[in-house]
Amino acid sequence: MRAYRDEFPVLHQQVRGKPLVYLDNAATTQKPQCVIDAVSRYYRHDNANVHRGVHALSERATAQYEAARTTIQQFFNAAHRHEIIFVRGATEGINLVANSWGMSNLRPGDEILLTGMEHHSNIVPWQMLCERTGAVLKVLPIDDDGALCMDALPQLITERTKLLGVVHLSNALGTINPIASLIEKAHAVGAKVLVDGAQSAAHMAIDLQALDVDFFVTSAHKMYGPTGVGILYGKASLLDAMPPYQGGGDMILTVSFEASTYNSLPYKFEAGTPNIAGVIGFAAAVNFLQKIGLVGIAAHEAMLLDHATKQAERFEGLRLIGTAAEKASVLSFVMKGVHPHDLGTIVDAQGVAIRAGHHCAMPVMQRFGLPATARASFALYNNEADIDALFCALDKAQRMFA
Repeated sequence: MRAYRDEFPVLHQQVRGKPLVYLDNAATTQKPQCVIDAVSRYYRHDNANVHRGVHALSERATAQYEAARTTIQQFFNAAHRHEIIFVRGATEGINLVANSWGMSNLRPGDEILLTGMEHHSNIVPWQMLCERTGAVLKVLPIDDDGALCMDALPQLITERTKLLGVVHLSNALGTINPIASLIEKAHAVGAKVLVDGAQSAAHMAIDLQALDVDFFVTSAHKMYGPTGVGILYGKASLLDAMPPYQGGGDMILTVSFEASTYNSLPYKFEAGTPNIAGVIGFAAAVNFLQKIGLVGIAAHEAMLLDHATKQAERFEGLRLIGTAAEKASVLSFVMKGVHPHDLGTIVDAQGVAIRAGHHCAMPVMQRFGLPATARASFALYNNEADIDALFCALDKAQRMFA
């Protein structure tokens, strides 16, 4: 992947007088030049609103915007392009489902099943929905390795379960969950499934039709694309039956003070002026990933994770958090005698960017009895030298606190 590293301008700088080592990819990935160029090109040459204009710029912007929808549909192998709804990110996609599908389908006593490793964005919207509907929230626990306790599933997923919300790849642990099996088991009791793919989409191939998932969300900025844009995928039959999430321009066919009629999919869920440049940049990022190939990316990142794990296991006083057999791209840890926030600050002085905190996954921290962890997360442009620099910085931190 060395050749592709050169395509990321931000990596070619110094931080605190040291070459930048960027290992905070689970928070957001850096952007290749082709994505930067796509966004810039739109603003330089084609800046206009989409769908309603008849002039040349609007027609060009609309063509690019809708071509991006097709590119993303094909990348995830959705059955129909109108099943791809552009949103601000995975968080908005989950809130859309909770407010539209959830409010229409849940009744008192119904159950929502989540896992113990969910990001806050796949917890709080469902808690809010339960408060409004009288539904009950259940949790599938995780074990000491950070894997799901699958033996507890038969007692938790029942005919009362209406929705299973599950993260594909944990941002706090790196665990890859068996979503194909979970979807099958949920469907067996009549439950719908929402998969949070915010972490997984840049690291592994995802075939939405093969998975038979009902809803899927992800964010462009974790896939080498712009911030502030993502997708909600939903099966067309479900989206058709759901009421609009927001009202405004483009999601309507007719408006009067007496009544309004709503647009067809996907526009029913895309009220107002969208993030046009972001969508175009998202498509450029997807094309970039396809050019490299997700199989090669996954193999490279697996090598990086293995290299980092071996160093961590040899590092005295370092404890890994999240040691499931199926993992990808994330190394979370704590160091004896050093708070993760202090650790993050000290390694930053060496030019190494990691994340320290609860990672918007407080229940995970509670499960392991920790206030926070330090987290290094890997992307296609990282290399073994980056990991070596991380552990060199960690060694300095440990000696500083000794």
